[in-house]
Amino acid sequence: MKRIFLFVLTNIAVVAVLGIVASLLGVNRYLTANGLNLGALLGYALVMGFGGAIISLLISKPMAKWTSGVRVIDQPQNADEAWIVDTVRKLADKAGIGMPEVGIFEGDPNAFATGAFRDSALVAVSTGLLQNMTHEEIEAVIAHEVAHVANGDMVTMTLIQGVMNTFVVFLSRVIGYAVDSFLRKGDDERSGPGIGYMVTTIVLDIVLGFAAAIVVAWFSRQREFRADAGAAQLMGRKQPMINALARLGGVHTAELPKSVAAMGIAGGIGQLFSTHPPIEERIAALQSSQH
Repeated sequence: MKRIFLFVLTNIAVVAVLGIVASLLGVNRYLTANGLNLGALLGYALVMGFGGAIISLLISKPMAKWTSGVRVIDQPQNADEAWIVDTVRKLADKAGIGMPEVGIFEGDPNAFATGAFRDSALVAVSTGLLQNMTHEEIEAVIAHEVAHVANGDMVTMTLIQGVMNTFVVFLSRVIGYAVDSFLRKGDDERSGPGIGYMVTTIVLDIVLGFAAAIVVAWFSRQREFRADAGAAQLMGRKQPMINALARLGGVHTAELPKSVAAMGIAGGIGQLFSTHPPIEERIAALQSSQH
């Protein structure tokens, strides 16, 4: 439940913070002073919706390092670290992307990839993953994360989140204006948005934010199937990825911070808000594939 709450709250919080700033600058008052200008509102919604999503993307790497406690491997300190770096380099070359930064974080089995650009991403694996899997299974997990980077999934998810945020901002303010106009019908002294507008937009930002999160999570689940297939292609066969998923299905997987949860190898709980499909569905999809 905590994972679901953080997933939704973060998306809403970005828009809410930008909304507060816009209110302080008088943008809402400008939009509603003499009737709602839909063209201006759409421009405002686009800036609000994509602004937060793009900012989140650009700071995704440093945020991931900070929230997960990632230690970047600049110089391998042992044979295991040297093997991880070599494995990432081999798979990145095969996928046609630049060499990502490679890191390790403490925790139960999991891994993630993040970053705004294909040629300067971050791939990190947990200590639990290294301790509980064979080298072949770990390589499959790394291949899954490299496939995320090669597929441009970080940018894709940002664009989807931006579109959904835009709809949330636009619809909540159109409906808020309509409610406010109804409540203040006959009031000739209107000089800006009233309490009806304020309350309605706040409530709808939250409600529609939840609905948007469901849509974003659905796209994230589809992207996971594609990354699994990409891992099988990079490995040259699907069995290592199947084995890795089966292993993950039998152990406790780490909860990742929201900033990197959608790029992790193992998902959270909940059907509608889960960023990852059930392990069983992912294994079945791989088994039925042609790789």
